[in-house]
Amino acid sequence: MPSSSPAGSKVIDVHAHVTPQRFQRAVLGGSLWHGMTPADGELDNLKNRWAPDRRLEEMDALGVDVQLVSPTDCFYQYHQDPEVTATIAAECNDEVAEMARDHPGRFVGLGTLPLQDTDRAVAEMDRGMRQLRLAGFMIDDHVNGLLYDHPVFDPFWEAAEALGAFIFVHQGAPTSVAYRTQKYFLLNSVGNLVDRALTFGSLVYGGVMDKYPRLTVCLGHAGGYVPYAIDRMDKGWQMWPDSRGKSQDRPSTYVGRFLYDTVTYTDRNLRFLIDVAGIDHVVFGTDWPAPMVVVDPVRRIESSPVLTPEERQAILRGNMAARLPVS
Repeated sequence: MPSSSPAGSKVIDVHAHVTPQRFQRAVLGGSLWHGMTPADGELDNLKNRWAPDRRLEEMDALGVDVQLVSPTDCFYQYHQDPEVTATIAAECNDEVAEMARDHPGRFVGLGTLPLQDTDRAVAEMDRGMRQLRLAGFMIDDHVNGLLYDHPVFDPFWEAAEALGAFIFVHQGAPTSVAYRTQKYFLLNSVGNLVDRALTFGSLVYGGVMDKYPRLTVCLGHAGGYVPYAIDRMDKGWQMWPDSRGKSQDRPSTYVGRFLYDTVTYTDRNLRFLIDVAGIDHVVFGTDWPAPMVVVDPVRRIESSPVLTPEERQAILRGNMAARLPVS
């Protein structure tokens, strides 16, 4: 079905995942896929098994014109041998690029990278951007416990800036909360948000955002606890000068350097995110097809009583269209 939106005003979902069909064919056929098993692909969620045509039907029903499709976070595989992870990343990236080529104007590819080996990650980023025409990459909040202020990641950030890659930050497993408790699903419902605030802090205090001023970094799940933690981070920055790292100003001055998706679930939190980050930095996201997906996401924005018509348009269409033109 063709897009129902007027030309130049497509609804773009930045937060949508795919479990690659080539992985499914292998593991459902009884084989391992580069060391991965059926338990790795979230296949208990039947929507993860859908082929692109069935996915498009769901997008049409939801009013979503374009998905930035990223391999499900279980395909990070940073703990494996770098050569194996590089192969996994290349195959995942080939598949999301195929989806985009086969369905132009409906899918845009976000790849994955073997970030435990920076040289391999940069090489695959270059291939993904130049040859596969991906828009960018989804990354975890850390790489085997190492945060992104570490200098080993400088070549990655340098390449991301030079190539104009859209970097979408989305947690993997385990989150930091998992080291305190495995109960009550807190490792996800709280841990995702904690990890995003740690990523923000490491990129700001570590000087990454100053060193690479043209980076485009989107913090998934509405930036996690960033909007709620920023005042306390400012207070700490003011009171403890020796702990400012390489940051050149208060953390709150960096909030506008990032993008934030709309996976908030309530009008109250969406309004707060906009008031803190600014409407120009909030983009539409759904977390489809995860169990934590935002239900009826387009209608939710279109009918929200806390948004102005201009804000609805900016979130659903304008903000991402300005950064990622889709024909």
